[in-house]
Amino acid sequence: MKRYVYADNAATTRLDPEAFEAMRPYLLDEFANASQPYSFSRTAKDALKGARNTIAQCINARPDEIFFTSGGTESDNWAIKGSVGAGQALVASSIEHHAVLNSCRAMERLGHPLFYVPPDRNALVSPAKLNAVMTEQVGLVSVMFANNEVGAIEPVGALGRIAHEYGALFHTDAVQAVGHVKVDVKALDVDLLSASAHKFHGPKGIGFLYVKSGTPMRAYLDGGRQERGLRAGTENIASVVGMATALKNSCKTMQATADLLTTLENALLEGLYAAKLDFLRNAAEVDRLPGVISLSFPDADGEVILHRMDLLGVCVSTGAACDSEYVTVSHVLQAIGVPEEYARGTIRVSLGGNNTIRDVETIVSALRKILCRA
Repeated sequence: MKRYVYADNAATTRLDPEAFEAMRPYLLDEFANASQPYSFSRTAKDALKGARNTIAQCINARPDEIFFTSGGTESDNWAIKGSVGAGQALVASSIEHHAVLNSCRAMERLGHPLFYVPPDRNALVSPAKLNAVMTEQVGLVSVMFANNEVGAIEPVGALGRIAHEYGALFHTDAVQAVGHVKVDVKALDVDLLSASAHKFHGPKGIGFLYVKSGTPMRAYLDGGRQERGLRAGTENIASVVGMATALKNSCKTMQATADLLTTLENALLEGLYAAKLDFLRNAAEVDRLPGVISLSFPDADGEVILHRMDLLGVCVSTGAACDSEYVTVSHVLQAIGVPEEYARGTIRVSLGGNNTIRDVETIVSALRKILCRA
C-alpha cells in the first residue's frame, strides 16, 4: 500500500482509537433508544448524560448548556437562525466559514439586515472595527474563534464584550479551535459556540452547540422532545460517546501536541527557506492554531500544486476554490489582501499529532520538486 503523508488535519482528523472502542458497544450491544422508558435504555441514557458532562467540563460549561447536533454546519445554522429576533440585524466577519456566511445570507433574504466586519492583513477582526458597525438593532454578532484557512486566532473575548454592550448575542464558530487550544466559555463570556467532533479525532457527523444558560433559542428541528425539546431526533449515542472521548483525550494532550506541532512548523519553514523557495506565510504575525500553515507561492496554481503533491504521496488542501474552468482566490485571502500573484498559488498544510519530522521532510521535498519544475 502506498504511504501517504496526511497533512490536511484542518479538513478532518484520524479517529482516536480509544474513541472508536468507546463507540463499539453502542453500535453492537447497547443499541437501545435513549428516549425509551424501559431498563434496556438505561445504559444509553447514562452514556448520553456522561458524554454531556465530559464535553461541558472540557469547555468549562454546564452540562445543560451542551446540545448535540450533526456537526459544525448544523451548529452554525442553528446558532444564527435560532437566535435572531424579528427585525434584528446580524454582524459577521467577512472571513467566516461558509456555514456561517450562507446562514447569515439566508437570514438577510428573510429581511434581516446584514453587516460585515473586515479583517486586517493578519486575518484579525479588531474590536474597533466591530464597534464601528454596531447599533442597537443588531441581535447577533458571529466571529469565528480561529480561521480555518490561515489559522489566525481572533480576540473573541473582546469582540463579545462589544456585542454585549449593544445588547446583542455573540456566537463563535469554534470548529477549528475546540480540542486544539484552550476554550473556556465562561472566561470568554460567549453566548453560543459551535464545535464538530471530526476536527479533534472524533467521528464524523456529530457535533455540539454550546448555548449559554438563559439565551433565547428557537428549536431548529421539529419533532420529538430530544435535547430538551430544542433539537429533535433520536440521539446518536455511539457518536456522542466517541466525541466526548476524543475531546477529553485531545484536551489532555493539548500542550504536548502543540509543542510537537511548533517543532514541525519550524522545521517545515526552515526547509522551505533552505530550498530558497519564494513564498508568503499568511497571518504570520499573530497567534495561530498549532500546525495550520497557509503558504502562498508566486505565479503558481494552488490546485496544480495540490494534485502534484497528491501524486507524490502528500495530502494538503488549497486556499482557492476551483471548478473545471476557473480558479477563484478564496474569500479569506481576498479579505486579507494577499497579492493575486501569490494568492492563486496558495496551499494549506495542516499538521497533526500523528505527523513526524520525516513527514515534514517529504512535504518540503515535494514542494521543491513541484515549484522548481513549474
